[in-house]
Amino acid sequence: MSDRDLFSKHLIEALPYIRYFHAKTIVIKYGGAAMAEESLKQEFCRDIVLMDYVGMRPIVVHGGGPQVTSLMKRLGKDTKFVDGLRVTDKETIDIAEMVLTGGVGKDIVARMNLEGGRAVGLSGKDANLIRAKKFLPRSQADPTQAIDIGYVGEVESIDPLVLNTLEAGGFIPVISSVGMGSDGHAYNINADTVAGEIARALKAERLVLLTDTPGVMEKKEDIHSLFTSLSAGEAQNLIVSGIAAGGMIPKIQACLRALGGGVKKTHIIDGRLPHSVLLELFTDTGIGTQIYPDA
Repeated sequence: MSDRDLFSKHLIEALPYIRYFHAKTIVIKYGGAAMAEESLKQEFCRDIVLMDYVGMRPIVVHGGGPQVTSLMKRLGKDTKFVDGLRVTDKETIDIAEMVLTGGVGKDIVARMNLEGGRAVGLSGKDANLIRAKKFLPRSQADPTQAIDIGYVGEVESIDPLVLNTLEAGGFIPVISSVGMGSDGHAYNINADTVAGEIARALKAERLVLLTDTPGVMEKKEDIHSLFTSLSAGEAQNLIVSGIAAGGMIPKIQACLRALGGGVKKTHIIDGRLPHSVLLELFTDTGIGTQIYPDA
């Protein structure tokens, strides 16, 4: 099939999906290689603006762990991890908030606005959007012992008022995964988790998580073992059985939380592919793993 025929096929496939998603909220978690490679960054921002132009209501949630680590290194500050989790002292959370909200977020906003969008950058502190509480993980060596890793949080509540207001005004919210605790401190939160909670609070039509793998796979590095479609129960069983491990666990958990709150369908896709969000949402076959509610 020629490139022209392939383009025509995808365009024809897209039309009913564009009609279906009109005026519906799509929450997209942006991260990984898609946020690091220059060409992918620009294509992603252009695609989000396109979604907005055809009448969809995209909301972008982003992290930025590698960018935080890079600045800490330049400042001569060591990055410490406990059981794979970054220890976040007062200086580290200040750096994280500066990078995520003032750096990464503003870069995304600028790129979208240069493409003709009307994007607005937010953090969880704005209008009490994300209220956080301290996350106290259990030690892998001793599950009865909680570990204090500083200003790392989990979502306590979401107040979607500001998002509803921005969407009604035709703006594209771009949200950094920083929440505010009852003590007034900023807390860094896993961006997949934030995206899932925001989708749940808004009862969004879709939640899309970008990652650096093709999706959920039975065998690591084996594209042929990709699960293209899973029920919520099947996805949960992959965690229990150990097939889903590492960074895939919070992604699946975010999807399950969103589905439990009324989100129609969730997707875990490969952000390294150009136009991955459009290919997942606007084509019959998609490119990654969709997770849907149990009957």
